[in-house]
Amino acid sequence: MQLANNKFYSEASIFKAENLLREARRQKKLEPCNIPSVCLLDPDGDILSYLIKSGQAVLNKCWACYHTQLYTSQIDGLEVGVIGYVVGSSFAVLVAEQAFASGCQYLLSITSSGVIAPRQDNVQYLLIDEAVRDEGTSYHYLPADEPARLNLVLKNIFTKGLIPRYETIAIGKSWTTDAPYRETASAISAMQREGVQVVEMEAAALYAFAQAANKEVVCLAHITNTMAQSENDFEKGAENGSLTSIDLISSIVSLLPIKKN
Repeated sequence: MQLANNKFYSEASIFKAENLLREARRQKKLEPCNIPSVCLLDPDGDILSYLIKSGQAVLNKCWACYHTQLYTSQIDGLEVGVIGYVVGSSFAVLVAEQAFASGCQYLLSITSSGVIAPRQDNVQYLLIDEAVRDEGTSYHYLPADEPARLNLVLKNIFTKGLIPRYETIAIGKSWTTDAPYRETASAISAMQREGVQVVEMEAAALYAFAQAANKEVVCLAHITNTMAQSENDFEKGAENGSLTSIDLISSIVSLLPIKKN
């Protein structure tokens, strides 16, 4: 059976995040309450580890997810929820569904990525505007012939208000794979011909979910490695890149039209 067969995109799911969270709250004896309006997926966990270590994060008691913990941190006066170690497309979308069902309005993801198209500038982060769908989760949300893209309104906001402020940030295309140890030379060459700049594991599925569910999701790739093709790879900077990532989060949040929960 082909991956894209038996997908009924206009039909609602029987299994709903809201219902799972209802039962999780019952079992965990949690009162219903909203998580922060802005949440961050931190697949590497470095940002969360730094925030906890520096006393800037506390465990959020409104989060009823079975698989993860959500911490709350104040970033420039705004409460932001942070969920660590959400690696891979299916896990990222599972958590994203539950986050929006719990009161999240904007979901950010900052993930490590490998270089596909080497750069000669100072860019360290890529704001992903489109992701090649080389994973399975996106095909449950979006037909195979539709691209997984950043919301155009958000793209315009960041193109005008974010990119001009940082020489370390650019906009570009990623390759989302669910098999990182199958990044062959031929596959990389094919992605280079497609204009891909980095490879990561979540963006295509998160954008497909966002398009299908009409949610606000922003994916960024922290360019950290060459897929271990040389020694001393995967270096991210001070506090494993947390300081620059938090500064970036602050700038992004300042541009979002957030509504009070």
